[in-house]
Amino acid sequence: MSGQPNTRLADLFGLAGWSKGELARLVNKQAAAMGHPQLSTDTSRVRRWIDMGEIPRDPVPRVLAALFTERLGRVVTIEDLGLVRRGRAGKRQGGGSMEHPDGMPWAPERTAAVLTEFTGMDLMLNRRGLVGAGAALAAGSALSSAMYDWLHTDPALTADAPVTDRPLHADPAGFDRYEAAPIGYEEIEELERSVEVFRAWDAARGGGLQRKAVVGQLNEVGGMLAYRHPPHLQRRLWGVAANLAVLAGWMSHDVGLEPTAQKYFVIAAHAAREGGDRPRAGEALSRAARQMVHLGRPDEALDLMKLAHSGSGEQVLPRTRAMFHTIEAWAQASMGKGQAMRRTLGQAEDLFVSDRNDLEPPDWMQTFKDEDLYGMQALAYRTLAEFEPGAAAHAQYYAEKALALRIDGRERSKIFDHLSMASACFIADDPEQADRYARLALMSMGANSSRRTWDRLRQMYRLTVEYAGYPRIQQLREEIMQALPKGRGGRGGTASTQA
Repeated sequence: MSGQPNTRLADLFGLAGWSKGELARLVNKQAAAMGHPQLSTDTSRVRRWIDMGEIPRDPVPRVLAALFTERLGRVVTIEDLGLVRRGRAGKRQGGGSMEHPDGMPWAPERTAAVLTEFTGMDLMLNRRGLVGAGAALAAGSALSSAMYDWLHTDPALTADAPVTDRPLHADPAGFDRYEAAPIGYEEIEELERSVEVFRAWDAARGGGLQRKAVVGQLNEVGGMLAYRHPPHLQRRLWGVAANLAVLAGWMSHDVGLEPTAQKYFVIAAHAAREGGDRPRAGEALSRAARQMVHLGRPDEALDLMKLAHSGSGEQVLPRTRAMFHTIEAWAQASMGKGQAMRRTLGQAEDLFVSDRNDLEPPDWMQTFKDEDLYGMQALAYRTLAEFEPGAAAHAQYYAEKALALRIDGRERSKIFDHLSMASACFIADDPEQADRYARLALMSMGANSSRRTWDRLRQMYRLTVEYAGYPRIQQLREEIMQALPKGRGGRGGTASTQA
């Protein structure tokens, strides 16, 4: 018992709206349902948890996490409740400071447990038909300051870990915990192939339909990581975890579960570093930066990109650095910084062409091809055209180049290119061409579960107002309004007006 109030638990308790007696009764009922009928909690114990920082014994923290997850309709973990025994309750960073929100970075031995707990809660929300809402996104600057020193340390997997013949101990973390057991080459190869399948599906159809499957696979991998495998296998397993966490984050972002997405990107960075892959950790953080730009927070995206650049180490390939620069350029364009954007895109082009492909790119970079560079250039110039209309011509040029190469079934990227082109045409006073590309995008969006495509469509729709007197554009506006999903509000914020 710390003697200090557990402010995390107190804040969430206030949001839930229970009385202390009501929470005590719910804990007893939920514990019995989980196979612990002997548990007996009363009002005075709840008061000690909140007011005195007392941390109850297992299974109470897991019971509380389940209750708050269901009540608030978003993933609430044991760490979110301030109930981790390391450090002092009630403080950010498990006894740290506000500079380290959400307990980041956590100790290496906690990564598998945090991963499994979070995915377990996420799956519970899926099963009960709830959505992840209400949590606040951590600021990009807060994330980067919390993780800077941690990401820059030596990421060797076992350098400072004790050698043990027994499974690595991890706190009980969720209700879908995969039983820890050793696995071999064949199982890891199957997991790596499953990542490729999920990745291809996401690119073709968006994140909504397969998100639960990815989270479930990641939950099982987290359980596997609780067993101490030989270093070469453990590193590959951490790589699978990082890839799945990035996918889970990207799919969550794709359907508007923004705080959930951010948590998965941070988990991915931790998993990548545990596996000794600092470039992958940097790429995971770059995903969080793209999310920030989409949500209209480009300054925070730039904070994250600084960390992604510096934390990726010297092994990062030129093409990966080129991709990082395109995200930076989009953020700069969102702030109307045309000169900086052009300079950054120039650096991206130079890095991209300097990559001689003499080294095999990692699997997570094999989808960043010429068309993806052009697509990001088109998006950056289209975004800048909101401030400098003359940039629309450059957006059209790059969008056309990207579309000419989109032949690999990545339908969502093609939709984004069509929308970039349509928006640029409207800004360039070419409504006839804009109408054509907007309809091409609209035709494909019904078969895609990406909410981000609808966010971009809304931004393009805003540009049609000036041409509403044209019969074709008025018809397009009506078709867009009929097609847009209803009930947009309440899940993770709004898209950037420049996105």
